[in-house]
Amino acid sequence: MGYRAALCLAGLLAATAAGAHTRIYTFVDGDGVRHFTDMPDDNRYRLLVLSPHELTESGEHYSASLLARAAQYDSMIETAAAAASVEANLLRAVIVAESGFNSRAVSRRGAVGLMQVMPATASRFGVYDLYDPRENIRAGAGYLNFLMARFGRDVHLVLAAYNAGEDAVARNGGRIPPFAETMAYVPKVLKIYRMLANQAARDGARAPSPLTGRLAEHS
Repeated sequence: MGYRAALCLAGLLAATAAGAHTRIYTFVDGDGVRHFTDMPDDNRYRLLVLSPHELTESGEHYSASLLARAAQYDSMIETAAAAASVEANLLRAVIVAESGFNSRAVSRRGAVGLMQVMPATASRFGVYDLYDPRENIRAGAGYLNFLMARFGRDVHLVLAAYNAGEDAVARNGGRIPPFAETMAYVPKVLKIYRMLANQAARDGARAPSPLTGRLAEHS
């Protein structure tokens, strides 16, 4: 897909008043430039599902300053996605939910970087410097590919395993574990993914992939 750098979220999320929720809308134009606004004046805009009151999995608020960093990682995401046979927009959605594009994020559990990868998990895929964005994305993409194979490309289970651990899914009989965090995480990532995938389809960026079709079955 390959977005060109033009993320202009600055000030929009920060403008939220106490108790109010700023609605942010986005679309990608024909030149591949992503636009954001809180006052949509074009019918191509679609609601972005994030709120500054929500937290990423690393415990940070979604903010303009973090999300505006997305473009610089675009080529890394595309490369890692192709190498791991995982959709680039699924990687983007996981990164948004996990760290809000903060490559220095560390969770209370010790997960690190853009995709909030645990060091033990990263070592399984030959990655040891999780603060290196390229390596972090490679580890996260590799882990998603592994989970796809283990759980029959059922994206709900893949995301549940990414959040709660693959053994937690297995112990729950191959179903999403009944953890409040995980049950909120899976639909959050899927909402972000669908927004990106639907936008790509409208822009004619690429034909639907097998993963897109699988996700559509669960819509």
